[in-house]
Amino acid sequence: MKVLSFSRLALVLLAFCSVVMARDLDQDEALRLRQQGVILPLEQLLQQTLDRYPGCKLLEAELEEKHDVYIYEVELLTAEGVVRELDIDAVTGRLLKDKED
Repeated sequence: MKVLSFSRLALVLLAFCSVVMARDLDQDEALRLRQQGVILPLEQLLQQTLDRYPGCKLLEAELEEKHDVYIYEVELLTAEGVVRELDIDAVTGRLLKDKED
């Protein structure tokens, strides 16, 4: 009986986690949001991000939706060889997270 209850709990948690996780937006949706003025252009925010770490290289950038907030997730390789992950609010341009990855 405990095994069955644990299995049900695991399924409920899995379903819940899949709902609250980030959703990657495709390029068409990102373009539409940008054209509508909902989000700022990545190019505008990317320059500010690159200036934060002189000599860094861009590894990856993607637009996600987390908890109804559009976020640019940017990965950089610093001049020191450290990979950093930055989250930038795509609507306001505010830096939300800057951590070593």
